[in-house]
Amino acid sequence: MSDLRDTRLEKANALKELGQGPYALHFEPSHRLATLQEEHVDLPKGEEREVCVSVAGRVMTRRVMGKLAFFTLADETGTIQLFLEKAGLEAQQEGWFKQITSLVDAGDWLGVTGILRRTDRGELSVKVRDWRMLSKALQPLPDKWHGLADVEKRYRQRYLDLIVSPQSRETFRRRALTVSGIRRWLDERQFLEIETPVLQAEAGGADARPFITHHNTLDLPLYLRIATELHLKRLVVGGFERVYELGRIFRNEGVSTRHNPEFTSVEVYQAYADYNDMIELTEAMLAAVCEQVCGATKITYQGTELDLTPPWRRSTMHELVQDATGLDFKTFADREAAAAAMEASGLDVPKMADSVGRLLNEAFEQRVEESLIQPTFVIDYPIEISPLARKHRSQPGLVERFELFIAGRETANAFSELIDPVDQRERLEAQQARKASGDLEAQGLDEDFVNALEVGMPPTGGLGIGIDRFVMLLTDSPSIRDVIAFPLLKPESKGNVPLSVG
Repeated sequence: MSDLRDTRLEKANALKELGQGPYALHFEPSHRLATLQEEHVDLPKGEEREVCVSVAGRVMTRRVMGKLAFFTLADETGTIQLFLEKAGLEAQQEGWFKQITSLVDAGDWLGVTGILRRTDRGELSVKVRDWRMLSKALQPLPDKWHGLADVEKRYRQRYLDLIVSPQSRETFRRRALTVSGIRRWLDERQFLEIETPVLQAEAGGADARPFITHHNTLDLPLYLRIATELHLKRLVVGGFERVYELGRIFRNEGVSTRHNPEFTSVEVYQAYADYNDMIELTEAMLAAVCEQVCGATKITYQGTELDLTPPWRRSTMHELVQDATGLDFKTFADREAAAAAMEASGLDVPKMADSVGRLLNEAFEQRVEESLIQPTFVIDYPIEISPLARKHRSQPGLVERFELFIAGRETANAFSELIDPVDQRERLEAQQARKASGDLEAQGLDEDFVNALEVGMPPTGGLGIGIDRFVMLLTDSPSIRDVIAFPLLKPESKGNVPLSVG
């Protein structure tokens, strides 16, 4: 690797001596490569078209064959062949052909001007008349046949992955379209996006362990937000009837194919609505974005066809657990009875699950969750695990909450929001007690939020959607790290040399 780098440095110095520095300031392409391919698809084989074009991109491959050379140039949109003919280039400037073939390597950024030619093999090419080095690459590209076989290295040096993998570039293009599509859908329905603080004095809005930091000037411990919920609700109290925020969330949790400590979510709040309205909003929005990004509401994920055409299945947590285990948790008088029935059915009974409601949720996670492949709204959750959701209007012990599951993963979470400040204080105090007893994911009591509720909050429906997990579906990606451009990774040990990419 060192010898290759030294050779490329020598070529960079040779370019300087020729008066063409290896790092240009500016170049103005006349076309992007995909557009050029589309506009001249009718050019017959073996013919030229006297249309002067300027294109720029990275040299991906090069073949020198005596007095001819062929480079493959790639930009964000596609590729095109560069046709380099010694006679033509030497007519423009003496030594021009030798310089481009000896000083330009695969990986370099190049700008060229020329006319169009369709080769005898049918490949549209730019017949180069002028060229300019835009940026000399000192490291070679990964092998074009093998690319980056080491998955972790793909994540660690994403820029190399993007260079050699059109599929990776398409994944992040679809991610961008998904994000903009969600924003557009909400904006068109009079929702306002309003930013809320990332640094917070009290982390709330979810059951999660936060990251802790410190403000030096104020000598104040702070948390990175684990949700945007509590501040967006403050905005509803203040009079905004439709608000949302799409942004980064931080949770100090493990890393898996479904979890990254830094992820993206969108939270939506609509005054005068409940969780039934949020169901309709969720399936309409996600189906519309799926069709926009993928061209249809039927997609294939890891070999399984998923149908996102509304309406989606709706079922209560009690019904799903009873179907999967035969246990009717509504019949259990206390925690001990539920625990005994679970053990008899081969289910684990965690000590922290200290109520019938928490055990119901445990049974759901162990026996039901991964089986929910087609879009399914799981509704009516135990009150113990839903401290910010409103009590169910007709089912004691439950709240008006749903979670959306697709491909065995939670993708969205929504409530009829709790707006009773007395009830809210009692539930957050119970959470505070759990936190004090050692539950690292329990929420604390945010006094200002409770005070905001006492000022008065209208009936409200709230919704949160995990953007990364939704993008996984739309890009057929098995791991959340495939759809996060720069996922969190453990640093390589000290003394490691840069990734060998040859």
